Amino acid sequence: MPASDEHPETQWVGEAAGAIVRPYVLTRGRTEPTRGRFDLITLAVAVGPAHAGTGGLDPECQAIVRFCRRPQSVAEIAAHINLPAGTVRVLLSDLLDQGLIATQEPHSETDMHDEKLYKAVLDGLRAL
Repeated sequence: MPASDEHPETQWVGEAAGAIVRPYVLTRGRTEPTRGRFDLITLAVAVGPAHAGTGGLDPECQAIVRFCRRPQSVAEIAAHINLPAGTVRVLLSDLLDQGLIATQEPHSETDMHDEKLYKAVLDGLRAL
């Protein structure tokens, strides 16, 4: 008898498959953005008038464009629309390709070797 017959609760069907299948369907099976790095701290902001050109988008992409009226990080977007960060990265790259968002990539590591930055981080941690 197969293991799935012994424990029917371990089968992934119906609603149980939704959390796994849905991101795959949203990205059309893609796991990487078409362009851009999209680190968790990359900022995205919608460009153009509100709701301009969003009529043919999936509901998730429309939600991203609405949420990004103010600059938001990839992590904030993923938390807000309740999708994995990897899925959000792919959707953001689609929106970037369509000219609906602009992004600001984080500074390179060479810019982060400033002693002032480390002191500010330490001061912030001490304040907690």
